[in-house]
Amino acid sequence: MNKEALVLEPETIAFYQAAMKAFAEGGVPFLVGGAYAFAKYTGVTRHTKDFDVFVRKTDGQRALDVLAAAGYRTEMTFPHWLGKAWKGDDFVDVIFSAGNGVAVVDEQWFHCAPDGVVFDMNVKLIPAEEMIWSKGFIMERERFDGADIAHVILARGDKLDWKHLLERFGASWRVLFTHILLFGFIYPGSRASIPKWVMDEMLTRVKNENGNASGEEGGLCRGTLISRQQYLIDLERGLQDARLQPLGKMSRQEIDHWTAAIGVID
Repeated sequence: MNKEALVLEPETIAFYQAAMKAFAEGGVPFLVGGAYAFAKYTGVTRHTKDFDVFVRKTDGQRALDVLAAAGYRTEMTFPHWLGKAWKGDDFVDVIFSAGNGVAVVDEQWFHCAPDGVVFDMNVKLIPAEEMIWSKGFIMERERFDGADIAHVILARGDKLDWKHLLERFGASWRVLFTHILLFGFIYPGSRASIPKWVMDEMLTRVKNENGNASGEEGGLCRGTLISRQQYLIDLERGLQDARLQPLGKMSRQEIDHWTAAIGVID
């Protein structure tokens, strides 16, 4: 019997299993993330009130339609990244991006997805690299996922595709560097888990920067990529929101919808 079966109610497990079967029968490819993928990578087990399923962004609405056809109440909660399906008090989060619009679920998530067993079902899990990418930007007052990232690096640092991670973070490489630096502080005896070439690359990038933003970046605030609330004051003071198209991936309507939900849906 899976450990989760010892914690969750049988009705809850049956719902999660039925949701995954509905995806499979409906032809919607999915990956399991959240606590269950985290446990696979780190050995740290925890049980949350929801079940995170990741689908390609192009499959977001179709995934909800499949669950609705199976008899569950569904809602496209945030059209830029998240939908939900309920059975009573239990729910499945259907995730196809991140709240900041950055970590969009694409083909690469599926290409590198490892096998796993969740609720006695054979499934694919989100890759550890994509977990780090999506969690890396979560730095709210009420939630900071840095500990999760540190645990993943501790457990899998020598197995991670660091080149892929650098490509994923792209212009936001300083966010990844922040977590790498914190890892060395948290686990001083495991600093070798970070390949030397990664540290050298990061330090070279810092050294090569002149430290002064100019032109368009001079009026830019990237803080909104890591917290949807704590840097709103900077936007009110005239700085540009890094989430907003064309620089970012979100429309004004999506940003306003996401901001309006602060303190309502978390």
